[in-house]
Amino acid sequence: MRGSPLARLALAVYVLLVVYASLYPLAGWRNHGLSPFEFLFVPWPRFIAAFDVAADVLGYAVLGALAVQAANARVRPGAAALAATLGGLALSLCLEAAQTYLPARIPSLVDVLSNGAGALIGALLGLAAAPWIHPLHGWRARLFLPGVLAELGLALLALWIFMQLNPATPLFGGGDLRHLLASTSGAARAPEFFIAIETLTTAGYLAAVGLLVSAIALPRAPVRAMALGLALAALAVKTLAFAIVLRAEHVLAWLTPGALQGLLAGGIIVLLAISLPRVARLALAAVLLMAATVLVNLAPPNPYVAATLAVWRQGHFLNFNGLTRVVSSLWPFATIGYLILLSARRRDDALL
Repeated sequence: MRGSPLARLALAVYVLLVVYASLYPLAGWRNHGLSPFEFLFVPWPRFIAAFDVAADVLGYAVLGALAVQAANARVRPGAAALAATLGGLALSLCLEAAQTYLPARIPSLVDVLSNGAGALIGALLGLAAAPWIHPLHGWRARLFLPGVLAELGLALLALWIFMQLNPATPLFGGGDLRHLLASTSGAARAPEFFIAIETLTTAGYLAAVGLLVSAIALPRAPVRAMALGLALAALAVKTLAFAIVLRAEHVLAWLTPGALQGLLAGGIIVLLAISLPRVARLALAAVLLMAATVLVNLAPPNPYVAATLAVWRQGHFLNFNGLTRVVSSLWPFATIGYLILLSARRRDDALL
């Protein structure tokens, strides 16, 4: 996959996510009259949080690995690893300098060094994993249509999996813009109301994602099995998110009656709608996404979900959850635009 447009696209998306997470919450900017690089010359901190260092190393290790895979095939492995490491260091240095103007963030040389070490580790791992990554490229070629637009669709599917890491987002859903607007709690509702809302939103998003898979898959690809595998991966990630940030007894809190009914309804829609013409599938996927997103934004806050999340203490995960939240908010709108773009092109040239 080294040098492929998919690797470059993944790297570009990941850099944007790193920038957002590093500058979150993007509010309260002010100039303190200090040099943005003043943090490089302050005394070494007496206490260093192991969790923060591990998170910095892991986050930039992914960046380094992606940078190596995105390097042009004509670039030598050593040069690619060096460029990935220096690029990670430069990005970290710029973001830490920008944090000088954010009261909620504290720039640190420790973070820069941890990020640089992570980029180096990731670059080396990326080089070592090259023999195992090449078969993945063949797998992609056997299952999905060629072209940049198909790879953009794969990136959207990867982001859909990623946004399941936030336990506060609806199962499979997103597009909630209420945190950007002034909203009231709304009138009290019976449990059946929230079960119906969750059923419709879960079914709509699941069916739309399955139809998106069918739109970028090759004609003879096992689309139904692929959609099932993607849904199972999303459920596994959602379960992992609950296991990490909530107590053990809440690990399956997402498995509500509305979620179960939505999974069943969405699965049935996918099985039936995959046989439709491609343009009809794209149109149906866009309509389902729009309808589910409208429901997410019009529904009042669910007190039962709030009771479950009351045990959640974001702490170290504050920036990460802010990242998953913005991805969740923007994903359906970006995907609807992508579906419209696909439907506006002929099949034979849509994904070139």
